[in-house]
Amino acid sequence: MMRFLRTACLYLTFTGSVLAAARPNILYIFTDDQSRRSAGCYPEAHTWVETPNLDRLAAGGLRFTHCYPGAWCMPSRASMLTGKLQHAQDTLRITNYPMAEYDPEVLPFWPSMFRKNGYETACIGKWHLGADVGHGRDWDYSVIWDRGKGNSLAYYHGTLVRHNGGKRVPLGGYSTDRYTDLAIEYLQREREKPWFLWLCYGGVHGPYTEAKRHRLSYREAPPTHVPADIFGPRPGKPAFLQHWSAWKKDPDGKPRGFDAQVKKYHRAVAAIDEGVGRLVEVLQASGQLDNTLIVFTSDQGFAWGQHGYRHKWAPYDANLCAPLIWHWPGRIPAGATCAEPVTGLDIVRTFHTVAGVDPAWKMHGRDISALLRNPQAEWKAPPMILNNTWRLYGEAFTQALVNKNWKPLNYGGARGPMSRAWLMMRKGPYKYIRYTVPGCIEEVYDLESDPDELDNLAVRAKHKDLVLALRRESEQQFLEHDGEFVRHLPEPKPAWAEYGEKQ
Repeated sequence: MMRFLRTACLYLTFTGSVLAAARPNILYIFTDDQSRRSAGCYPEAHTWVETPNLDRLAAGGLRFTHCYPGAWCMPSRASMLTGKLQHAQDTLRITNYPMAEYDPEVLPFWPSMFRKNGYETACIGKWHLGADVGHGRDWDYSVIWDRGKGNSLAYYHGTLVRHNGGKRVPLGGYSTDRYTDLAIEYLQREREKPWFLWLCYGGVHGPYTEAKRHRLSYREAPPTHVPADIFGPRPGKPAFLQHWSAWKKDPDGKPRGFDAQVKKYHRAVAAIDEGVGRLVEVLQASGQLDNTLIVFTSDQGFAWGQHGYRHKWAPYDANLCAPLIWHWPGRIPAGATCAEPVTGLDIVRTFHTVAGVDPAWKMHGRDISALLRNPQAEWKAPPMILNNTWRLYGEAFTQALVNKNWKPLNYGGARGPMSRAWLMMRKGPYKYIRYTVPGCIEEVYDLESDPDELDNLAVRAKHKDLVLALRRESEQQFLEHDGEFVRHLPEPKPAWAEYGEKQ
């Protein structure tokens, strides 16, 4: 009885309208490497992008302008399942990449708590956390591509999946379509409980393989705009990034193959967009749409030329920002936008509020349900924080700092590092970036006046007080989120000293 009263009160508070009869179903659509620039409903999208179903979803719901789900594939998924930042994901470790292992007693996943609180849980699609897929503990139903030996790159064809924790068997067909098929079969089941479905598309990860029906898409589209800083120099950026680029110049000095690769990437998005449309149609036809919260996002974004990248990993919006759309008829305002920057951790924390389930442990996300009710409301919450501890998790990252073992905190190849472990904070218009290895300068960007992050304010002596204030606040925020590692960070290299007072 107390649980019923609590849920009823929660719904009255959350909706501010008529009391809902039941807790909502939750469809969490989670793509791979999908930039917000690939969704036509975002102003950052290329002018030729066509995503009619995502656009309709956004028109009927709420679109967040700045969503930072995670830094890259594996930690983003671990954060989604634990509600914790990468530095607190204890026992998770890479064994033979992309395989990993973790101790579910030490690092439990919250879908198991939803099961105990009356939800049926399901997971379909890409998994990136090892052979333990959690079936029977976290999931009542699962069809998971765990990227096992010899199948780690089967993003689109030849994919082997495990039905309900069983042996690997062929998925068959084009994976994006097949995952949609499986999700539709699940949505059409009769059941008495509310459900949570985590649908994880392998697209739009490389090798960006489109469905046959989309091979001619964008053939007549205009050339893709080339970012201004695809090649160096990049004054104000850390030394390792000033001249580095993932792109090579053609005889005309332009990035070789740029337009073709970007178009191919976007052709792979088309099947995801169609899948969204099919899912919404099934929910509508089955009478479930009005009581289903749909959330669409990705594990992180992907840079195409910005700052020289053709990657995720880096702490810039071009690399990190993914689309984020919330859709729940009658509960979330239609056609709305929210400029508050949020993370994947905030999504997870808010799922708990919406479902009426108390978190079973301390989570690092912020409850953004107030923004779902009123996206323009004044929201007094701590600054948004995120970090990338590269391939180290939990205590292993802290120990690397203590031992001054910098090697695993750098990522790169023969041309030198392309990224380093970092922490980031968003506060008001400012983004603060600090690398967790010695010899690096800090970065501060005013995203209102400089959304492309080309002008590092930290190199100017007149902004020294701002930089130091943001540094102190970021340290405090991470300490409040189990981030004892900040006590062992190397001192940043003074950017204003390196670039001189004239900057």
